[in-house]
Amino acid sequence: MAKAKSIANEREYIIPLRREILKVPRHKRTPKAIKAIKQFLAKHMRIKDRDVSKIKLDDLLNKQIWNRGIKNPPTKIKVLAKRDGENIKVTLVDLPEKAKFQIAREEKKKKALEAKKKPAKKEEPKKDEEKKEQTAEEKKEESEKKESASEVKAAQAKTQAKEQKHTKSPKEKKVQPQRKALQK
Repeated sequence: MAKAKSIANEREYIIPLRREILKVPRHKRTPKAIKAIKQFLAKHMRIKDRDVSKIKLDDLLNKQIWNRGIKNPPTKIKVLAKRDGENIKVTLVDLPEKAKFQIAREEKKKKALEAKKKPAKKEEPKKDEEKKEQTAEEKKEESEKKESASEVKAAQAKTQAKEQKHTKSPKEKKVQPQRKALQK
């Protein structure tokens, strides 16, 4: 009776890169480290024919490997490999503080964009009804917005005029006098 092979969906690895990167010249070490990670995971995650094209590295993992340049990649790295159908998605386990901050900022931006998009879609049919029933307050708010927009335009025009004032005009070019010996 043959035993059924259980393939793990998610595993954590510490990948040694030193032996692989020392086999190549210094200026090719980081690309070799990337290839070594893919080869290691193809072997250990049991990918058919060890096809490295099915392994996808996370952006933060790639940045961490390339962080010290092409000549000096890390000698080992801790990753989390997740199986997604036939493909393997690889992420960095221990994220640096800077990367955590960047991820949080990106998620915050995505949420803000989604929040803006959702109410805008719901309000479109109601706009026709609201335009008919504008109150005095709404008219006042619209006029204030127009005034503020005109103030902003005036301020921008003022700053542009200042910048133009401080730049040299073509009339002010200084012409160096020629020596009389050269004029003959």
